[in-house]
Amino acid sequence: MTAQVTLQIDGPIAVITNDNQEKRNAFTDEMDAQLFDILGELRANREVRAVIWRGEGHSWSSGRDVGSIGTNKTELTHHELMTRGHKGIQQLFDMDVPVIVAIQGWAIGGSFQRALLCDIRIAAEDARFMLPETGHGVIPDTGGVGRLFQMCGHGVVSDMVLCGRVLSAQEALSLGIVSRVVPREELDATAREMAEKVAAAPAVTIKMARRVIQHLSEPEIRTSMADELIYQTFINRSDDFAELRAARAEGREPIYKGS
Repeated sequence: MTAQVTLQIDGPIAVITNDNQEKRNAFTDEMDAQLFDILGELRANREVRAVIWRGEGHSWSSGRDVGSIGTNKTELTHHELMTRGHKGIQQLFDMDVPVIVAIQGWAIGGSFQRALLCDIRIAAEDARFMLPETGHGVIPDTGGVGRLFQMCGHGVVSDMVLCGRVLSAQEALSLGIVSRVVPREELDATAREMAEKVAAAPAVTIKMARRVIQHLSEPEIRTSMADELIYQTFINRSDDFAELRAARAEGREPIYKGS
């Protein structure tokens, strides 16, 4: 399969690109594997000093490609699949260099959460952010809710998670989710300028500064992800989730019992 998450290294700067444009960069299992391999490669590369994570086309990533779910046969349990996904994205915590995410269009669901786990997010003026998971009968499970709580507090997180509220780029800026909003045509150049500034600083200084910031937040994020692993596994086996799937298949309203 053609790579839909690619890596280019230009001197001290690495660029990860989401490139599944037909699906607005929605992630498949294959794309997950490509991303995790790239993160592993970057962890081992001592020449890279900064990473940009961007997307081609309309959106940075519209979340999960729901049409691909179930197409890859695996003997792994749901719990094991989630554990593999957590280990893959937690490689971000183990890198020595910052990751700058340049977001245009939609950043939805698990993809939005992955962006939240990175160091810096900048947005084009047309960027939109959403966590739609509860509408599909599940919970956000990629660690981003913990980081969002640290940024925004209880009220905003509850509105996004429980009600599916969409945030605009300017709202995200006011809440500290992104640090800059720029015209779309300036997004890549702005990310590059930021990465070059990071790369020009002493490597050990950036490494230690990033570690101080990580120590303020990472333990809580890992705890949140451990909770997500347990609760999502429970939901996957719950009566209500089975009722949701049955009702949708039968074209009727579900009857939930809270179990």
